This record gives sequence, structure tokens and C-alpha cells, in this order.
Amino acid sequence: MHLPDLISDLALILIVAGITTVAFKKIRQPLVLGYIVAGFLTGPYITFIPTVADMENIEVWSEIGIICLMFALGLEFSFHKLANVGGTAIITAMTEVGGLFMFGFTVGHLLGWSTMDSVILGGILSMSSTTIIIKAFDDLGLKGNKFTEIVFGSLIVEDIAGIFIMVFMSTFALSQGAGGREMFVTVLTLLFYLVLWLILGVYIIPTVLKKAKNFMNDETLLVVSLGICFGMVLLLAQTGFSTALGSFMAGSILAGTVFVEKIEHLQKPIKDFFGAVFFVSVGMMVDPAILLRYAWPIVAITLTTIVGKLIFSSLGVLISGQKLKTAVFCGASLTQIGEFAFIITALGTSLHMISDFIYPVIVSVSVITTFTTPFFIKYADIIYSVVKKVIPDKLYEVIKNRTADNQSEIEQDNLWKKFLRSYFLNLLIISFVSIGIYQLGVHFISPALGSLMPDIRGRLLTTGIMLVLMAPFLVALLRKNDKSFSALFIKSKANFFPLFVFIITRVAIAVAFVVLTIYKFMHIPIGWLIVPAFIFIVLLSRSDWILGKSLQIKARFLVNLNEKISFEKEESGGDDGHDPGWLLEELWVSAYCATRQYLESDRTLRDLRWKKLFGVSVIKVISGENHINMPDGDQKINAGDIVYLHGTKTQMDAFHHAVTQGSRNNDGIMSQYSEIVTLSGFIKKQNDEREEDRLFCYGVQMNKDPRFAGKNIKKTVLCKQWNCDVIGVKRDRYPIIFPDAQFVVHKNDRIWLLGGDGLAAKLAAEEHMQNGPGGKKAV
Repeated sequence: MHLPDLISDLALILIVAGITTVAFKKIRQPLVLGYIVAGFLTGPYITFIPTVADMENIEVWSEIGIICLMFALGLEFSFHKLANVGGTAIITAMTEVGGLFMFGFTVGHLLGWSTMDSVILGGILSMSSTTIIIKAFDDLGLKGNKFTEIVFGSLIVEDIAGIFIMVFMSTFALSQGAGGREMFVTVLTLLFYLVLWLILGVYIIPTVLKKAKNFMNDETLLVVSLGICFGMVLLLAQTGFSTALGSFMAGSILAGTVFVEKIEHLQKPIKDFFGAVFFVSVGMMVDPAILLRYAWPIVAITLTTIVGKLIFSSLGVLISGQKLKTAVFCGASLTQIGEFAFIITALGTSLHMISDFIYPVIVSVSVITTFTTPFFIKYADIIYSVVKKVIPDKLYEVIKNRTADNQSEIEQDNLWKKFLRSYFLNLLIISFVSIGIYQLGVHFISPALGSLMPDIRGRLLTTGIMLVLMAPFLVALLRKNDKSFSALFIKSKANFFPLFVFIITRVAIAVAFVVLTIYKFMHIPIGWLIVPAFIFIVLLSRSDWILGKSLQIKARFLVNLNEKISFEKEESGGDDGHDPGWLLEELWVSAYCATRQYLESDRTLRDLRWKKLFGVSVIKVISGENHINMPDGDQKINAGDIVYLHGTKTQMDAFHHAVTQGSRNNDGIMSQYSEIVTLSGFIKKQNDEREEDRLFCYGVQMNKDPRFAGKNIKKTVLCKQWNCDVIGVKRDRYPIIFPDAQFVVHKNDRIWLLGGDGLAAKLAAEEHMQNGPGGKKAV
């Protein structure tokens, strides 16, 4: 009976790979090397043992291997990991990537390689191997040391750099023969689709998985997750990206869900199998004749990799403010290239961007540096001693005096930094989504309606649909409530003009989207549209209903994005959602005493607009012997009154600066009466007060009363009827602090209220009150 070549080839490589991996495991070497040797033995260049019959089948299987490996890498990656990477790791990775890129590019040119070969070589040499480093750290028992955390953080940033390299390669392949302008447009187009699919993926996929949770057993979850992976591969391949990038994106989206650990466990055998086939196919590309011919380049690139990574990685750690010893240990740990280099080289070969000889050269360098890495890590102390002796004493003293292990961990409270980060992130996301909606209208909605209604009715309906779809996002752009803005506005007159420019920019972008949409479908001259579009934007920004829809979209996105981390916090803290500890430690309270100057202004709390300007709320006023809990907007402040406010740490800091230092003169309008403490600490300090003077926190489950579910906080009249403040909402484990009045309550939400003792009776009467630890009050 004749077996298909695919089966016989698979049998051969698995048998040989089984033998080589067991042997390499025996000698305590990475399994990747065993697979490469297996591929070398079964490849077309070794004839004294059976070899594969059909290389095309192996190439297809190896492509699946790349997809599975990148999917697994994406599952281990998350946006929170990237956000939590310290400044040291970022500086180290960027210094290493930039330095090695130039170093590798220069060496490639010195070897006589083409410009593109040299560029790709620089990119390849900047990628270290996560697999090899983890294996070395485990064998040497070094996990948990400070330098290992820096190394792992640097590897995360390097992975992102690798993704951008693949984006560049895909862009270049699509733009070959095009001019610089066309290539720039292609890059922007690809990046646009990449970010758009990422945003939509975070918004849609976790929601669908949660709704289908009851139908998910191991089998269906595996099939669904792989379907998402290969679906994203197909989608991105249609827009010009590589299959590796598509699978990485799918994995990174799923990494934020509560299913990620289960998915990792289920797909591990698949990843191991197809990954093994990929690494075997890498070994098959090694031609002994080419290795002999390019022996000198292999040696040169190996030395470039080791020396370059040791220098630039150590330099990056030093620049970030770490000690010399920590820098040398980090540099010694990163002296190799590995699996990501194989993937980039394979992509370059498949896109016909690099010469064929580069693949076996890179594989050889990787094998050599894989063997040398454990020795560099093991003897990093000796390397440090040599470096310490070689560098001049004066230079060593400068390094010693200007670095400290904890320097990179010190965070400066920079209001401009917070404002700009929030401003541009919000602007970027809304712009990408709005452009996506515009493209949806141009390519799908307009043709569909045009075929049904080819006259002006079709164009009017298309324009209306487009503006309705854009409306929640334009409102989010216009009504972005950033408390750093108010703090900067009050802090200095010098901030007025740049802040005004930022406001004008947001309005201009919103008007531009409206003008562009109407112009595209109605063909009205742009000059006639600017004023009507501005009026439309103003009316839109005043719509509470549209704002509610915008907040719903934002809440779902944040809940999905933080799903996994919220679940882990709840599990580690034993929080079942009924304990408000998460909230009481996030909110802060401080008291201020009103001065005479403040009394003369004769303004109410409503006039002062502290909630609007800073986000802080007045929760108590003590006027003489009277305790006024949760005062309304008509409450006036007399000289000597004690005013208690609460908010987040950033909000309280902004308020403190404004009222104690004065916004227009040297005299503050209030003086601080008590130190800032957490809301939890404030509530506990009230034990000596009378029951009727104290404030308490209560949890209300919204699914117990249909009068509240589906309505915004303003319409539920909770605050007005019960004389309380909604200080937080927990939705699917994700905490939302100080929700807007237009925030729509869902039936499974838990709302946390802050109010006086009278609130307890009203809650009990409504049968909503949730017993807390130690009594009927939640705190």
C-alpha cells in the first residue's frame, strides 16, 4: 500500500525529532536545538539517511507552526503587561534594538550584502530569545532576581519591536516599485487596519465568549479559540499583513479574557506539535555547503551579536539609572538570537526580500549563541569584574553616584504627562473608530442603499446612518472629562493657551468628521458645511442620551480589556464582589476649613463647580455643632466651616493645589484641616462620632429591582431620593469609580453608595441593603 508523501514525511521527521530531542534533553540543552538538528538530518542536503520527499507540504505545515507559535506568544502577552513594564526595561530594549540594528546594518554592509539584507540583519540581531533565556534562568536558579525582571520586561518590548519589523516587511512587500509617498500611504493604511481590528476585537470577542460561556467545554473552547486565531490570520492577510501578525493579534485579544489560561492549556499540544514541525523545517534549510562558504560571515555575525548585545543592553540599563553590576548581568543574559529571528527570516524569505543564504547563516548564529548564553549568564560576575577593572576610576565613580537600583521606580506626579497620555490615547482610538465607520459607509452601506434607492433618498439615509453611528464617539471626543485639564488650567496662566489649543483641536476633528461624511455622500461644497457641522457638534455634545450610549460603549470596552486582571484581583483577594474594599482604598478624603475671603464670595456648592472642575465631591460640612451629611448644591459655606471632600488621589491633589495656593493670587481660599486619608480610613475614624453624624458605604445589587436596571444614574433618582452619592459601580468584576450621571445601570451591576445613617432605613425598606462584614452596614 502506497502512503501519501505527507504521511511518510511526517513519520520520518517525528521519529528523528523524537530521538534528537531526547538526546538534547539528556545533555540539558534546549529542545529547539534538537528540532533543528532533526531537520538538518532529514533535509535535502543529507543523503546517507532517508530524507523528506515533498518539501512543499513541510513548508505548509511550518507556516501553521508559525501561526501557532505566534498565537501562543500573543496569549502570553497582554496590554497590561506592556503598561506595567518599567522604564528600565523600555529604555534597555529600545537602546538594544536601536544599537543592534545599526550595528547589524553596518556589519552587513561591510560583508558586501545588499541594503535590504543588511536592514533585515539589523532587525534580526535585535531580537533575543525568550525560550532560551527562561531555560537558562531555570537551570541556574536565577528567577526572582532583580535583573531577571528587567530582562523579562525588555523581552516584552523586543517582541513589540519584532511585530513592527514584520509590519514593515509586509508594507515593503506591498509597496515594491512604489515611491516614497505611496509607501507612506501603505504604511498608514496597514497601521490603521491593524489598530482598528485590535479595537474591535477587544470590544467584540470577550463579550461573545462571555455570552457563550455556558456552552463552552474544552472541545468547543479549543475550536472557537483556534477559529478566532485563523479567522484573524485570514482577515489580516486580506489587508496585506503576515499570517504571524494575525495570529499574534488574536492571541493578544484573548489574553485579556478569563479563558486565557484554559486556552493556553488546551492549545499547548497543538503549539508543541506544529512548532516542532516549524523548527524542523528551519533545520532543513541549513545547507552544509553554504555554511562552509559563509563561515567567515557566521563568525562575524556571532561576534557582533554577543558583543553588541552585551554593550548596548548594558548601556540601556545604565542609562535607565541601574547599577553597573545589574547592567552587566542584563547584558550577559540577552546575548543570543532565537525563535523570533527564525520567524522574521522565514517571512523575509517567503516575501523574497532577502537572499536565500541568510536563512542558514542566521540558524547557525542562533545555534552558536544558544550554546554560549548559559555560560555568559553563569560567569556574569567575572565579566562584571573585568568591566570594573577596565573602565577608568573617574567614570566608575560617575556611574556609581548617578545610579541606584530604585531610581527607575520613582514616579513623578506630572500633570502634563497624564493629560497628554489620556488626551492622545482618547483621540487616537476615537479617530480610528470614526475612520472605520466612514470606510464602512463608503464601501458597504452606500453601495447597498444606492442599489435600493439610487436617488437622493439613498444618499440622505446613508449620511444619517453614518452620523448616528459616529455620534457616540464624537460625543466622547467632545465631552472628555479629564480632571488633569482643570488642574493645569488653574495651576498656571502659562497653561491657558496650550490647553485652549487642545480644546480647539478636539472640536475641529469632530467637525471635520461631520463635514467629510456629509460632503462624501451629499456632494455639498465644504465651505457651506463648516458652520452647520459646528452647530450639529454643539447640539450633539449637549445630548445626555448620546452621552449615555457613549459611556455604555466605553464601559464595555474597559470591562473587556480588564477582564482577566479584574478576575485575578478578585480571586487573589477573596473578593466576591460584595466587599467594597477595592473602592474604599481608591478614594481619598480630606477636610478643609473655609477662610473669611471664601465667605465674602457668598457662593453655594453648586456655584463652585468642584465636581465639574476637579471631580471631587463634598460629602460632609460641619458648621458649628451641625453635621450636614451629603449636602446639596444649595449649601453655603461660612467662615470656619469644615468641608469634607472625597475623590481619587489625582483629583484631590489638583483640588488641594487650587484652593490652598490660590488660582489668581497668593492667598488660598481654604486651608487644609486634616491630612488626606483613604475613604476606608475616614469611615473607621468616625467610630467616636454619634450614629446620626456618621457616613457609611452600602452595596446595592441592581438586578433586584427593575426600576433601576437599564436607566442612567440620573434617572434612577438614587442620589436625590436617598440623599447619597454613587461612588462606584462594579460590572463583571471591573470597578468604575465615580461614574457619570448618564452612566446606564445594568441589571447585574453592583452600585456602591455613600450616605448617612438615614440611608440604611431607606435601603432596608426597599429590600436592597446588602449585609456587610460586622453588621448591616457594608463598612
